[in-house]
Amino acid sequence: MILLILGLILWIGAHFFKRLAPDARTKMGNKGRGPIALSILAGVVLMVLGYRAAEFTSVYTPVPGIGHLNNLLMLVAVFFFGIGSAKGVLVDKVRHPMLTGMVIFAFAHLLVNGDLASIILFGGLGLWAIVQMLLINSGDGAWERPAPGTLKGDIKNAIITLVIYVVVTGLHVFLGHNPFMGSYA
Repeated sequence: MILLILGLILWIGAHFFKRLAPDARTKMGNKGRGPIALSILAGVVLMVLGYRAAEFTSVYTPVPGIGHLNNLLMLVAVFFFGIGSAKGVLVDKVRHPMLTGMVIFAFAHLLVNGDLASIILFGGLGLWAIVQMLLINSGDGAWERPAPGTLKGDIKNAIITLVIYVVVTGLHVFLGHNPFMGSYA
C-alpha cells in the first residue's frame, strides 16, 4: 500500500506543482518539463505496482451487474480525454475535458471495485482531478472558449476512442481481469 500512496503523492504533487508554486515552476523553464514528466511517470509506475501488490481489504460489495455501467462510463471517459485534441463540437463546451474524463474514469472504477486499495487509487485520482479543476479555475479566471469544433473532429475522436478502448480492455483481459463479466464481486 505504501508504493500506491507514494505513487499518488508523486502524481498529485507533480501536477499541482505549477498551480501551487508557479514562481518555482517558471524559474525552471523548459528544463523543468523533464523532471516533472519523470515524476509523473514514476508516480504511475508506483501506483500500478502498489495497486497490484496491495492486500485485498473489502470495504463494500459492488452491485451485481454494475460492470456494464462501468464499461459504458469508461467509453465516455476515454472520449472526454480526446475532446481537446480532436476539436469536436464539445471543445468549446467543456472547459476541462481531460480532468472531467478522469473524474468519470475514477467514478466508473469505484462502482466496480470496493476494496481499500481501489478506494485509495481511484478515489485519490478523482479527488485530484476535481481539485485540479478548481485550482485552474481560480488561478486562470474566466474561461476563454476556443473556436467551435466540427463534427469531423468528433468522428475522429470516436474512432480513436474505440481503438484505445479495445486496447485498454484487452490489456485488462491479459492481466486477468475481464471487464465484460458484468459483476466483479
